[in-house]
Amino acid sequence: MSTSPGAGDAPASGGAPASGGAPASGGAPVSGGAPGSDGVGKGGQGVERRAERDAVGRPRRGGRGRSREELMVPEAEFRSYYNRPIVKAPVWKHDIAVYLFTGGVAAGSALLGAGGDLTGRPALRRAGRLAALGAVGASTYFLIADLGRPARFHHMLRVAKPTSPMSMGTWILSAFGGAAGVAAAAEIAPALLPDRGPLGLLRRAMPVTGRASGLAAAVAAPALATYTAVLLADTATPSWHEAYPELPFVFGGSALASGAAVGLIAAPVEQNRPAARLAVAGAVLEQVAAHRVEHGMGLLSEPYRQGRSGRLLRLSRVLTIAGAAGAVLGRRSRVISALSGAALLAASAATRFGIFDGGVASAKDPKYTVIPQRARLAAREAASGTSAAGGIAVTGGAVLGDPGTGATAPGAVDPDGYTGSGGEPGSEAAGDVSR
Repeated sequence: MSTSPGAGDAPASGGAPASGGAPASGGAPVSGGAPGSDGVGKGGQGVERRAERDAVGRPRRGGRGRSREELMVPEAEFRSYYNRPIVKAPVWKHDIAVYLFTGGVAAGSALLGAGGDLTGRPALRRAGRLAALGAVGASTYFLIADLGRPARFHHMLRVAKPTSPMSMGTWILSAFGGAAGVAAAAEIAPALLPDRGPLGLLRRAMPVTGRASGLAAAVAAPALATYTAVLLADTATPSWHEAYPELPFVFGGSALASGAAVGLIAAPVEQNRPAARLAVAGAVLEQVAAHRVEHGMGLLSEPYRQGRSGRLLRLSRVLTIAGAAGAVLGRRSRVISALSGAALLAASAATRFGIFDGGVASAKDPKYTVIPQRARLAAREAASGTSAAGGIAVTGGAVLGDPGTGATAPGAVDPDGYTGSGGEPGSEAAGDVSR
């Protein structure tokens, strides 16, 4: 006698047999026939699967078996429409990273030159002024190269927009460059101008003019050193934007260290003690802020620890510590001082390239946009008492981030909790950024 599928061997809950192969209701455990065995049809397999789902999470009594929950849904896949990045990655090339580096060198050198002038160290003053002019010239060149045409730099000077970091940066660069140029000319002119005549009068006026210009450049130096950090943080690039409280300190410390490096390389040991102190101060400031960028932003710190960016920032850390230590311990040695300066310059360049590459990497991976945005949304909804929407998972009901700052707590977001329901993953989150 033939047996209908699911009958007899697979009684459903409530005593009602699952006949005709239809899945049994109630999700009751199934006894008898193994899944896929003879006499258990499609409906019986559905009952088996449901029974297996009911068993997930239950501890097994002794014996060997599953000790962990099975993942019953596929891993969340972070993707966007047509596999395009949610946030458009910056089109900047590495000449912008060089521009960031040379701008920091110019700012630090101007401060060093002003300090050497005020403390009566002519070699330190001369090195700082000349390095500031050369670095700001290189910085201007790379900025114009990125703009494409020199006329665009001129067009930027036609307006002054306080809310635009690019507009303000153009004006800061121009003002600093003029002052640094006059200060550097004051170092060169006495060797070229005659003692008599109108040019002789100009020659005698150069020391006073040079001091005033050098001090003016030093006043503008902090803005030159840090406005590029504001420029990066003002974009939608996730890891740049999230690092807005720390990036100015990273760039400022890097600028101080690179300026000190110029003094350690160019000035004799009798005059380079202020450079050694500046190197230590810049190294401490840079490394403390960089550590917060690499470890204090939760998921958005990850790009700074991985790949090329991670390697560059680790190299920067090693070189910075070595350079600062050499500047202090080997300040009586001309060779060690010069090597320390070279290490600090290389560290500053590695920092700028590492920060640049980390931001670009975060823009290319949709998860760095989707997860933090959903965490912030969940935090706002948790604070307002409304339920999470769009498949947002709140681990253990904990607040995932700071609603005020948008900072995401490390490890607060469980990617497995992201169900992907409520539409295309990232589509809702992408809207407020891409728009």
